[in-house]
Amino acid sequence: MAIRSFFLFILFFSSSLSPVFSLYEDQVGLMDWHQQYIGKVKQAVFSSQRAGRKRVVVSTEENVIASLDLRHGEIFWRHLLGADDVIDGIDIGLGKYVITLSSGGSILRSWNLPDGQMVWESSLQGPKHSKSFLLVPTNLKFDKDNVLVVFSNGRLHAISCIDGEVLWKKDFEAESFEVQQVIQPPGSDLIYVVGFAASYQFEMYQINAKNGELLKHESASFSSGFSGEVSLVSTETVVALDSTGSILLTISFQDGKISSQQTPISNLVEESLGPAVIIPSSVSGIFAIKTDAVTVFIRVIGEGKLEVVEKTTHEIAVSDALSISEDQEAFALIQHASSEIHLTVKLAHDWDGNLLKESVKMDRQRGLVHKVFINNYIRTDRSYGFRVLIVMEDHSLLLLQQGEIVWSREDGLASIIDVTTSELPVERNGVSVAKVEHNLFEWLKGHMLKLKGTLMLASPEDMAAIQSMRLKSSEKSKMTRDHNGFRKLLIVLTRAGKLFALHTGDGRIVWSHLLRSLHKSEACQSPIGLNLYQWQVPHHHAMDENPSVLVVSRCGPSSDAPGVLSFVDTYTGKELSSLSLDHAVVQVIPLPYTDSTEQRLHLLINADKHAHLYPKTSEALSIFKREFLNIYWYSVEDQNGIIKGHALKCKCTGEVADEFCFDTRDLWSVVFPSESEKIVATVTRKLNEVVHTQAKVVADQDVMYKYISRNLLFVATVAPKGSGEIGSVTPEESWLVAYLIDTVTGRILHRVTHHGLQGPVHAVFSENWVVYHYFNLRAHRYEMSVIEIYDQSRADNKDVWKLVLGKHNLTSPISLFSRPEVITKSQSYFFTHSLKAIAVTSTAKGITSKQLLLGTIGDQVLALDKRFLDPRRTVNPTQAEKEEGIIPLTDSLPIIPQSYVTHALRVEGLRGIITVPAKLESTTLVFAHGVDLFFTQLAPSRTYDSLTEDFSYALLLITIVALVAAIFVTWRLSERKELQEKWR
Repeated sequence: MAIRSFFLFILFFSSSLSPVFSLYEDQVGLMDWHQQYIGKVKQAVFSSQRAGRKRVVVSTEENVIASLDLRHGEIFWRHLLGADDVIDGIDIGLGKYVITLSSGGSILRSWNLPDGQMVWESSLQGPKHSKSFLLVPTNLKFDKDNVLVVFSNGRLHAISCIDGEVLWKKDFEAESFEVQQVIQPPGSDLIYVVGFAASYQFEMYQINAKNGELLKHESASFSSGFSGEVSLVSTETVVALDSTGSILLTISFQDGKISSQQTPISNLVEESLGPAVIIPSSVSGIFAIKTDAVTVFIRVIGEGKLEVVEKTTHEIAVSDALSISEDQEAFALIQHASSEIHLTVKLAHDWDGNLLKESVKMDRQRGLVHKVFINNYIRTDRSYGFRVLIVMEDHSLLLLQQGEIVWSREDGLASIIDVTTSELPVERNGVSVAKVEHNLFEWLKGHMLKLKGTLMLASPEDMAAIQSMRLKSSEKSKMTRDHNGFRKLLIVLTRAGKLFALHTGDGRIVWSHLLRSLHKSEACQSPIGLNLYQWQVPHHHAMDENPSVLVVSRCGPSSDAPGVLSFVDTYTGKELSSLSLDHAVVQVIPLPYTDSTEQRLHLLINADKHAHLYPKTSEALSIFKREFLNIYWYSVEDQNGIIKGHALKCKCTGEVADEFCFDTRDLWSVVFPSESEKIVATVTRKLNEVVHTQAKVVADQDVMYKYISRNLLFVATVAPKGSGEIGSVTPEESWLVAYLIDTVTGRILHRVTHHGLQGPVHAVFSENWVVYHYFNLRAHRYEMSVIEIYDQSRADNKDVWKLVLGKHNLTSPISLFSRPEVITKSQSYFFTHSLKAIAVTSTAKGITSKQLLLGTIGDQVLALDKRFLDPRRTVNPTQAEKEEGIIPLTDSLPIIPQSYVTHALRVEGLRGIITVPAKLESTTLVFAHGVDLFFTQLAPSRTYDSLTEDFSYALLLITIVALVAAIFVTWRLSERKELQEKWR
């Protein structure tokens, strides 16, 4: 009986210690984090509701409409529109609807202000493409229905605010007419549409707002022409620049009659240099122009006469006018001064008086102020108070009130263009006794709480404390390396030219730096960030050096614009140095060589096909010369349908002569016929991917050898007609061709044609296999195909005794110039989802099985076991194949709900998935980015080499003590029984 009880005891505790692979609610946030952003704000409208939560509605460059809490900056609700559904305008109607105009003025929507639910949607068509304008008049009604005024696609519309019905419309079909402003004077039933025709004629249309009838049409010619935007200074006056940018044209159309006044800018600004531009604003009676030297504020007085009210050489931003009473308008000015910004709020008719003047300390890493939005409120003393929403150069959003920054949002992280990682520093300093005692106390307290939770004795307060301790684990967010390699820095480059370092433990920003090299200057008018590369990764003999990254950018959108290199310390965010190059950067090739300081060698290819070596040191040059003949690369010309292979030739000659500059030569080229094939996707293996073994043992104890080459390129081409939208061609007109090309020799190792298929194509290459995703026009479904390539030249090494005795050819040298003996295996499967991105897990030693990470159209990340894409799957696998793990063949790939890496979360606007190996072989780190960010740890084969973080050591200790006690009790009982038997 005692022995039976002992085994039941062991069984109970063994079941308690069995691993659980599901994710429970209290585990969310332990190994993952999710951050929501909206992007750089373009327009903002403050809600004027007196009751309820104070909010501001914004539209952004990422096509997001969002409602933000004015108290904390948190998101109440948001909607991400499609990439082609660009937001043209937003406003608030009737105090409870958010009105948005998008898709070039083709779609008008109404959203419920409190919860963001769509109320209605209207499609607006017109005779031609044009600028779009959205007006929400407060006093314009049509049969007791508030009216929206929209100009889009060459047509003026009046639309019901209640249900989106088009009440009337008026066409402006003149092809040369370009609308510049749509004006609805308050308290009037008239609408003015003004613009330019043939670039030298000013046109004015007067429309009846009740029925759309044309009341008057006037025009006036200006021989000097027009340029740029126009500024509306009153309901019947606009200001424009002539085509040279040196003369201001004040045009009035009072009572439907056009009159004008011309004023040379040199009469107003003596120190003006170069052409001027008008700063967009809508302040009554005042406008601003900017020249190379100065920003000038000008008041319109009398009959088109101009008067300068202020000049400044500081960078300045101006808000639109804000009506604070029936006859008063206020606006905000922000000027930069060193580490501060000066905020001034003025009345439109009283420039010399200030309603508010404050100075706010501002982090220089945020750059300049790009946009300003102003809102007012009533203080307790019945005076006016103001809050100002500002958009910075780094795309961050801040709310200023009473001289302080109330809150800020780092919305630049919504536009990440490249990602790399950096290790954290090694922990070297000793730990104090007090800290050890504190950590020991917290450890004991935590495990006692976990034990109470396991035994279901914990109160709700205890459960909350357990979750809090998990989320606030000091080990998770320490700024030093951990032995499992989970703690790292994610170094991300944003479209604004700002670098961020994010801690993988909790996603917090460790540092951020707005690169000087990506700041607009006289030498570089339009800098563009391109890519991030690991420049210095210290280990072994260079541990005293901090790691650094290389940021590659260029001064302009064209590929032949001069390049700029920046070197940034990943521990501190300090920009170590920057180089303005005298050549373009078309391609960057990280070489697998480092110097004595662990700086990686990079080869930069310019537009003239010259190769430049960096770093420019004698040591790097000597290393490079030793490997001169072993360096090959390729280039892809998508538009021309050409792939070329290149090698180094000799040192540069001529004007670009430099000991670090080398001429190149073309080795081979693959030209795809333009009438039948267009390149839509190219992908190759990761440079740092680790392959554990080349051999693959199959079911019949046979051995297949993977064809492992870093020089293998996958290319997908489609028929030119099939490169458009899905369904735009018939199955007979479209096909997809997949190639595997050796980039050293240009040899095509494999080619397969899929008929009746169409892009877009998403592909990922790992080890010896490639998986690609496309659309099947015949089946009207998405598909995924897999190609595996094997090396037949090692087919003789199947005998185990040859491997044991060393009589094999595995160590024989391989040359890519000798024709390889390869075979391929492939298979295709239906797949439910359209994809935005695709990646594959990577681990430290390459032992753990692979999983595909699929970024679905629903902005989630799905993990799919590579075994489902095994080309050797059959309908009825043999017993040996089942033991190997071959899954029976089905025509579709399964979607397992528990396999969503993002759980119930969405990474809005998903653009990329990055995988990074941890030191723990079972685990890979996954980072997904779009408008949102998501990070998690993933174990494709489960955590076979470690215990989970929430493993109950206290319960294990109790189990061991109980087992020892049970052994002692049974031993005593056995001794007593044996003694009794001896006395018989």
